[in-house]
Amino acid sequence: MHTEASLQRQLARYLGGYPPALRAQVARLVVEQRLAPHLAQRYPQRHAIRTDAALYDYALRLKQTYLRSSAPLHKVVWQNKMDVLQNVLGLHTTISRVQGGRLKAKAEIRVASLFKELAPEFLEMVVVHELAHLREFEHNKAFYQLCRHMLPAYGQIEFDLRLLLLQRALDAAPPG
Repeated sequence: MHTEASLQRQLARYLGGYPPALRAQVARLVVEQRLAPHLAQRYPQRHAIRTDAALYDYALRLKQTYLRSSAPLHKVVWQNKMDVLQNVLGLHTTISRVQGGRLKAKAEIRVASLFKELAPEFLEMVVVHELAHLREFEHNKAFYQLCRHMLPAYGQIEFDLRLLLLQRALDAAPPG
């Protein structure tokens, strides 16, 4: 079992922006060992997207549905070396290259390999998040409105992903 102090540190890390009453509810679930079963019941399925090509096709379908007029998407890949501990679950970059006197920008999305093993809802959430950056660069009100437009349950899924990451961090930490 984890100490109260270590649990509070992890809660602050993953749920720091949420109200204290909500963090207390989550702490109770952790202490009573009900968080993992709750998440497993809520998200029982796993998706079948394993290759970079399948991930690109998946992201492109979402982009064509919701962001048809945005900049083209050039690359979408699984990334093994992302630091999930630093809350980097996906990464959007624009690679600028000079080609024959012109500066061309290519949009790329990298998704942490962790998502290969998770529920399809979590993969959709992170891809939606990264696609939203094609139109909105900052995490502002317009950005989150766009995320909710593409995925109405975005806020709940993001919160549940934080719970999952919290549970994984607690599972990986030595007890005591």
